[in-house]
Amino acid sequence: MSRLGGYLSDLGYRAGWAGVRLLPDRWGRTAFEGAGAMVGRRNGGPQQLRRNLARVIGAERPQDVPDELVADAMRSYARYWYEAFRLPAMGLANAAASVHIADDDVARFEAEIAKGKGLIFALPHSGNWDMAGVWLINRGHRFSTVAERLEPESLFDQFVAYRESLGFEIFPLTGGEQPPFARLADRLRDGSVVCLLAERDLTRHGVPVQFFGEPTRMPAGPARLAIETGAALMPVHHFFLPDGRSQILVGESVDVSGGVEKATQAMADAFATNIAAHPADWHMLQPLWESDWSAERRARIESTG
Repeated sequence: MSRLGGYLSDLGYRAGWAGVRLLPDRWGRTAFEGAGAMVGRRNGGPQQLRRNLARVIGAERPQDVPDELVADAMRSYARYWYEAFRLPAMGLANAAASVHIADDDVARFEAEIAKGKGLIFALPHSGNWDMAGVWLINRGHRFSTVAERLEPESLFDQFVAYRESLGFEIFPLTGGEQPPFARLADRLRDGSVVCLLAERDLTRHGVPVQFFGEPTRMPAGPARLAIETGAALMPVHHFFLPDGRSQILVGESVDVSGGVEKATQAMADAFATNIAAHPADWHMLQPLWESDWSAERRARIESTG
């Protein structure tokens, strides 16, 4: 990103955080979601999103994905950004109250956390994944996560400050005093909760998996942390409800006794089930599957074996 582009992005996000908090909620939400739907309809919407959704719904070609689904997906993505800008002004209790979670899912979570070995929430980029952290903090649990470093640095600092204002503990994926894995493992051994976005490999050293019938790679970190610390690995899914609330699903713990590869595939299978049930809330606008990788990314992965 150029220095000017980074400066403009920084200004844009600062304006978003400041401006959205001043709007009446109904006005702001309607404006964001309407703009998202408009982007989803313009020229067929983002083409990579359409390609990704084709896999999810089993369409033979990207052009077979219903236009309304693409519009709904961009409306959902805009809702994520609206809530990201507004969350600090909502108050923790109010934000947590907007999240529904079934009694069985709460019981499953509480049973695992009571073991005192820590707990890993593994999530896809669905709904507003920050709400899982909000829910945890509101219940009095310690919570840590990892943030991808953004450019410019000031923008990354804003995202970190925003999430820390909600009570999150943030470790940078790169550029920190030490790699985040060891610090996350320490938190788990202390009985804390770690949340990780886990269906897109940002390190380029991921585990090969089959996802919706095609090969890709997912991060090894969640399974490795579970194996090394004894923490439970639980697939978690967040999606939006039509009434303005949202819901968290807490899945059964993944069996990690077969090693990192099998556990990561089981995690991918759980993600696929929930994404297929709520495709419009999966915010994957980047290339994910091997067949969509750039030549540069493919060469980088092949060079690492």
